[in-house]
Amino acid sequence: MSIVTVCFNSEKYIADCIDSVLRQEYKNIEYIIIDGNSTDRTVDIIKSYKNRISKFISEPDKGIYDAMNKGIRLSTGKIIGILNSDDYFADNQVIGKVVDAFKNENIDALYGDVRFINPDNPEKTIRYYSSKNFKFSSFKYGIMPAHPSFYIKRIFFEKFGYYRTDYKIASDFELMLRFFSHSEMKLNYIPMTFVTMRMGGVSTQDFNSQIILNKEILRACKENNLKTNVFKIYSKYAFKIFELIHFKR
Repeated sequence: MSIVTVCFNSEKYIADCIDSVLRQEYKNIEYIIIDGNSTDRTVDIIKSYKNRISKFISEPDKGIYDAMNKGIRLSTGKIIGILNSDDYFADNQVIGKVVDAFKNENIDALYGDVRFINPDNPEKTIRYYSSKNFKFSSFKYGIMPAHPSFYIKRIFFEKFGYYRTDYKIASDFELMLRFFSHSEMKLNYIPMTFVTMRMGGVSTQDFNSQIILNKEILRACKENNLKTNVFKIYSKYAFKIFELIHFKR
């Protein structure tokens, strides 16, 4: 099992991320951290864990997806997962359950749920993103499984390609759509919370980011021969509002 974390000027939360990996009860983890040449204390914090991190690189890159690709190419584990530097595992058994699922269910990839929290109040859940009702047709509405809960056999990156670096925000959407388009892939949903995410990531920041995101989603669908339109893609916000309202109840 390989876990890749990419970061840049992440001094505020990187220790929480690393600690959540190191606390996993399943210990056969190759942990790879790719830093984009941070100028704050991020590198010093990472180096303080140097004896417990498998591979660490700090150098300029071409963005988050370029960094993810670097980490995946460095990996040697049969299964790959991405843990963002602002996020952390929901509990200490997540990776053990992931590994058991791959062993027992004859699958190529899996996904589950994530919890969004207020960065200033980790106990306050803002939104719960469940992948339970995802199906392939959901892509045409701009909906995909929760990417931080996505684990896949490394061989499929070699077979179908890596994250597209010509996408600014939606390369994770494009990659999952591209991979899931191949009927040979055996997928499974696990009903559990994989990751706790702080609100404010690249794809959730502001209105302009949402415009870019949806343009790239439309492009990804076109490039992967999935028919959709802008109205279907923007309709996903109704689902997000439902998630917010449903949780507050």
